Amino acid sequence: MAVTFPEAPPITPSGSPRHALEARTPSRTVLLVASAVGCAVAFLVAYLLFVRTAAGQEAENGVVHSAQATGPSTVDWAVPLRDVDLVVLLGAVAVLVLALALVRRRFALGVTALVLLATPLVAAQLLKIYVLDRPGSHDGYAVASHNSFPSGHVSAATAVLFALAVVLPARMRTWVLAVGSLGVAWVAAATVALGWHRLSDTVGGCLLVAAVVCAGAAVVSARRPDGRRVPVPATAAALAGPTVVVLAGFAVLASATSEAAQFVAALLLAGVSAVALVLLVAGPLRKVNFDPGRARTRLSR
Repeated sequence: MAVTFPEAPPITPSGSPRHALEARTPSRTVLLVASAVGCAVAFLVAYLLFVRTAAGQEAENGVVHSAQATGPSTVDWAVPLRDVDLVVLLGAVAVLVLALALVRRRFALGVTALVLLATPLVAAQLLKIYVLDRPGSHDGYAVASHNSFPSGHVSAATAVLFALAVVLPARMRTWVLAVGSLGVAWVAAATVALGWHRLSDTVGGCLLVAAVVCAGAAVVSARRPDGRRVPVPATAAALAGPTVVVLAGFAVLASATSEAAQFVAALLLAGVSAVALVLLVAGPLRKVNFDPGRARTRLSR
């Protein structure tokens, strides 16, 4: 009687059928690069759509006009932001970051967090003052025409959040970003309510910081690969997700039929967009080891 044997799996060039599946699965570094590129592209899309088109200018100037005409009692929830000294706050956060790093005996990690805190803030000011401009508007609204894209306040709030997420134990990172995104959302909505910034400014601030942090994480991941693989859909979402948030915000704001509707829509969109953008990059950053002093494959505690 003939004896039959189970059919062996096909042998790949690497000698393992599992390797063939992994070869088609992006690494964590690819995911981080996709996140950085996705945020950078969305930043450019936000600038072109909101700042450089007549439809974007008209919608956002209507929001600023409404904010200027709104009484303080209507937006009293946003008034505390007026009392915040941004320079003092950033200095206090820098001290806190270093203190946390020293308590954890990871000074190099604290330095990394400070670099990720300062770099996007410097980039935001350079872009706003020297690179990007806001063309004159002739839509009849008497609002300031100076460039305010991206928002310095929202950039600072987002950078503070990511710096704390980096220096704190990695097992807490997702929770820190999820809870902290609500604080960024409040800052974003408050700057719109007070008439300091437009919706696009707040979105641009979040995107710029996220792009810089993800780019830095990609460099770290490439130098210390951990061998982890991620699903292809996650990489696609990281690449396209930020632009989807921008396009959705533009569509909603541009479809508002009155100044009051534009104002309310801008407040809600500023908060929702901030949360969405932070959460979009929270996944790719979840298991990145930012500490230069730790072993290559060991996750920060």
